[in-house]
Amino acid sequence: MVDRQVVIRQHNAITQARYDYSACQLDIFFYLLSCLQRNDAPDKEYTIYVKDIEQLTGRQWNYQQMREATADMGSRVFEVEDDQTYQQMWMFQKVEYIKGEGCLEIQLAAPIRPYLFNLKDNFTSYQLQSALKLSSKYAKRIYQLVSQWKDKETTRTYSLDEFKQMLYLKDPKGKAPEQFQNISQLKVRVLDIAVRQVSEHTDLKIDYLLIKKSRAYDAVRFTITRQLPPQPPIPFEQPDESVRIITAKQHLDTLGITQPQLVATVLSNAQHLEQLFKFTYQLKTDKIKATKNPGGLFLKICGLR
Repeated sequence: MVDRQVVIRQHNAITQARYDYSACQLDIFFYLLSCLQRNDAPDKEYTIYVKDIEQLTGRQWNYQQMREATADMGSRVFEVEDDQTYQQMWMFQKVEYIKGEGCLEIQLAAPIRPYLFNLKDNFTSYQLQSALKLSSKYAKRIYQLVSQWKDKETTRTYSLDEFKQMLYLKDPKGKAPEQFQNISQLKVRVLDIAVRQVSEHTDLKIDYLLIKKSRAYDAVRFTITRQLPPQPPIPFEQPDESVRIITAKQHLDTLGITQPQLVATVLSNAQHLEQLFKFTYQLKTDKIKATKNPGGLFLKICGLR
């Protein structure tokens, strides 16, 4: 068993490993984390429904995007290094798409499983949900990083070289051009977006401090303040249908629909439920304009008003 403190705090384990995932790939990654259970068989296959990820994130990924995302994830390597060893690990043993059902079955590669379980141990159910809600891939990675220090007021200080390598903005071997070499670009394109999204959508309020060596910025450190989560956590460990109902209740509450009879009517009707998730997604993506009374519009669409 991998020591939790060593993996998370001292070595470049999965949280601090060098890898480059898109927002779609990170959604798959975090959702997969939520599925892991300690008593899982080593060769267990995890079933992921595309609609479930869409409902949690408010973003739409089509089947082709998912296929391309997992193919790319399977070919990319996690580079994990400490004072004694350097490892290359791959995420998947197998990914199988079930045609016509909108789902995929994933079997994890054996060597990476202990690292993923140790990573999950450092997330609550709420934090996994928060990670899925973030739209920027850099915000997802930075939230993943600062969450390991949530019991402290700050992270450790990361040299900009190390930080950029973790986010795959800089190739340690120098074969690919470095991204955002100008510090103002790094602030605008990476750091400022991450601070805003993490602080607005998660249980942590964060900021960053850029540290100079001589006249040039040389390192970065994040400050962390816990805050009340903007919405209740999704209990990932419950059966899928229970999670769906809990998510639907949260959507209704956000829409201001709290009357017990109306809530019960929506939750007990499969067509209303589908319409609720569709309406919520369209509202978040500005495909529906309803700034004054979105709850009333939803009830009208369902014929309940």
